Amino acid sequence: MNHLIDRLRSNISGVFLGNAEAVDRLICCMIAKGHVLIEDVPGVGKTVLATALARSIDCSFSRIQLTPDMLPSDILGVSVYTGAGGGAGSPAEANSHASAVFEFKKGPIFANIILADEINRTPPRTQTALLEAMNEASVSVDGRTYHLDQPFMIVATQNPDDFEGTYLLPENQLDRFFMRVSLGYPAAADEARVLSLRPADNALQHLRPVMTGPDVVTLQQRVDAVRLDRGLIDYIIALASATRRSPDLQMGLSPRGALALAQAARATAVLHVRDYAIPEDIISNIVEVCAHRIITKTYAQSGRRSGDPAGAILTRLIETIESPA
Repeated sequence: MNHLIDRLRSNISGVFLGNAEAVDRLICCMIAKGHVLIEDVPGVGKTVLATALARSIDCSFSRIQLTPDMLPSDILGVSVYTGAGGGAGSPAEANSHASAVFEFKKGPIFANIILADEINRTPPRTQTALLEAMNEASVSVDGRTYHLDQPFMIVATQNPDDFEGTYLLPENQLDRFFMRVSLGYPAAADEARVLSLRPADNALQHLRPVMTGPDVVTLQQRVDAVRLDRGLIDYIIALASATRRSPDLQMGLSPRGALALAQAARATAVLHVRDYAIPEDIISNIVEVCAHRIITKTYAQSGRRSGDPAGAILTRLIETIESPA
C-alpha cells in the first residue's frame, strides 16, 4: 500500500511547491483518522495544500468558506417544509396537511473531505457546529442523527489570532484537531517555482485522483494494526505527566492528547514502511499533536495564542525524559 502513499505525496507536491514536511503531516492526519488545522499568515498556500489533498482522492469534497455571518445550518443543513403537493409552505400549514413533511436538506458537512477555510473568521456558535462531526463522525438535527460516510476528514485553515476579524477557537474545538500545522514561508527555490509555474492557477485545475476512498480506509486499518511497545506507551504517559507538572503550563496534556500522540506515532510508522513504532515517531510529532492542546501561563495571562511558547516548552520537556532504547 505504500506505493499509494508515494503517489499521493507526489501528486500533492506537484501543486503545492512548499514545505514537503507539511505534505507528510497532512497525509499522516488522514491515515490516522484525524482532522488537521493549518495555521499561518495569508498567502503561503494553506488552501492550495488542502485542496490538492482533496482532489488527489476519488471521493466527495466540500469547501466551506467561513464568514462572520454564517450560521450552523449553513454547514449542517436545514429541514425544509414540503406541502402535500411537493411545494414549500408555511409552518402553520404543516398542521392542516396530513401528508405534509419536513425534508432535511444536507449541508456541505456531508462529504468525505471538508475544507473549512478561515475557520476563525466565523463566530464560536458556528465553529461548534463542527464538534459532533469531528468527534463522532455524525450530525444531529431535529432529533435525528445522521452518520457521515468514511473516510471523513476536516482540513481547516486559519490566520493567526492577532489578525483583524478573527475569533479565538475555544480549547474544546482545538482539542478535536489531531494536528496543528504551520507552513512557514517557502524557500527561495520553491518560491521561484511558484512564480514561474503558478500551480494554483494551472496544475490544481487539472489534478487527478491517485487514490480512492476505500484505499484510505485500508490505510487507516493498517495504522491501527501498527505495534506500539509497552515501553513507548510508558514514554507517552511520562511525557503527558511532565506537562501536567510543568510550572510553565496552566493546563497539561489530556488523555485524548496522549491517545492522539500514540496514533500519530503509528501513522508515522506506516509512512516509513514499518509495522512497529519507534521513539522517533513520538518525538517528531509531539509539537504538532500536543502544542495546541496545552495552555501556557503566558496565554492564561494574555489571552492570545500568537507567540505562545508551547512548542518550546514541549521541546524542553522531551529533553528531560529518557526515551526507550
